[in-house]
Amino acid sequence: MSHNLRSGLYETSPLYQNAVMDLEMAGKTMGLSSNVLDRLKMPKKAMCVSIPVRMDDGSVKTFEGYRVQHSTTLGPGKGGIRFHPEVNLSEVSALAMLMTMKCSLVGLPLGGAKGGIRVDPSQLSRAEQQALTRRFTMEIISMIGPEQDIPAPDVGTDGQHMAWMMDTYSMAKGHAVPGVVTGKPMEIGGSAGRPESTGRGVVYVIEHAIELLKKQNKADFKLNQCTAAVHGFGKVGTVAADELAMRGCKVVAVSDFFGGIYDKNGLDLKDVNAYMSKNRTLKGYPKAEAITNEQLIGLNVDILVPAAIDGVITRENMKNVKAKIISEGANGPITSEAQQYLESQGVYIIPDILANAGGVIVSYFEWVQGLQQFFWNEKEVNEKLAEIMARAFHRVAGNAEKFNCGMKTAALITSVERLSQAMLLRGLFP
Repeated sequence: MSHNLRSGLYETSPLYQNAVMDLEMAGKTMGLSSNVLDRLKMPKKAMCVSIPVRMDDGSVKTFEGYRVQHSTTLGPGKGGIRFHPEVNLSEVSALAMLMTMKCSLVGLPLGGAKGGIRVDPSQLSRAEQQALTRRFTMEIISMIGPEQDIPAPDVGTDGQHMAWMMDTYSMAKGHAVPGVVTGKPMEIGGSAGRPESTGRGVVYVIEHAIELLKKQNKADFKLNQCTAAVHGFGKVGTVAADELAMRGCKVVAVSDFFGGIYDKNGLDLKDVNAYMSKNRTLKGYPKAEAITNEQLIGLNVDILVPAAIDGVITRENMKNVKAKIISEGANGPITSEAQQYLESQGVYIIPDILANAGGVIVSYFEWVQGLQQFFWNEKEVNEKLAEIMARAFHRVAGNAEKFNCGMKTAALITSVERLSQAMLLRGLFP
């Protein structure tokens, strides 16, 4: 624990190092004040907690937990809670920074935050997960709230965890507080369309990218003529694959932690989803060829969606990538070095803070609906989501042209333009 506190924030996570490098590149390109740049490199507040939990066998096990607020210049903190064995302070800090950039980019009145517990949730029973979630909520209760910091699901968590968080917070406050978290089940104040929102957003921006490339005479194909591979067939990847297939795109490969499956004629996603639901893995799927995750990344497809974890496309495998468009469903799936190489080769990369912003946009809708106790139907949610994603995409594309840079740098410039102006207007206390 002390090691994480002492050195984890700056040294241990490649994701944090990449986030700072990308920010510096954007700052240099736009001529950003060093005062603003220095402030954005550091999180505003970080809390590290130990979480003792009585396990089913009667023993007490203690877990490490974190909540980091990177910036609250634009509004309350917003960001997920992940349960994963590799969670550490450095990673959570990097993800909080990405959330700040994401919320600013798409014009939300929210800042960036993130949280997590260092645990493998698959090794815990439901009762143990509930105890862990509730105790963690109490440990960070001074940092969260509908006007302070609003958690949401992330890797290893879902609507049930958010329901437990909401109930614990509400019990402490003495009344129901649905706005304390988003990503809740609809029965207790969740929003229609929230579970699918990130995956949908990933595909909305692919459609805009294809239109733009056609306008710029850099490509001439339609989505219904494309092939695609999805790395990470989880909450984001499953929806992205289905949305691509619904638009006529041929999804030839998907993968999970254990490996992938491939069919050059296109996968029957309905059948793949049914197999996944039953077996909780793609391993052993009988109607397609088994491939590794590395092979999937190197497939000759038009569109690649890395939707699993950070750092999957690196110096080691970047030259294997053959896709023309990459839409980052996960946070930080491409390292800075790999991104610069791929862009130099003409690969069109739609960066994470734009591509996967659908989740936080609909989380914002859920938060607003919870505060007002006035709810929208799924059609209204999807229309509002599509409108915000389109506006953000074209703003980023405009900056890419203006500054003659890639979409990743342009997205950060777009975020920082709004953030730096807000920081200037608010001033420095005292």
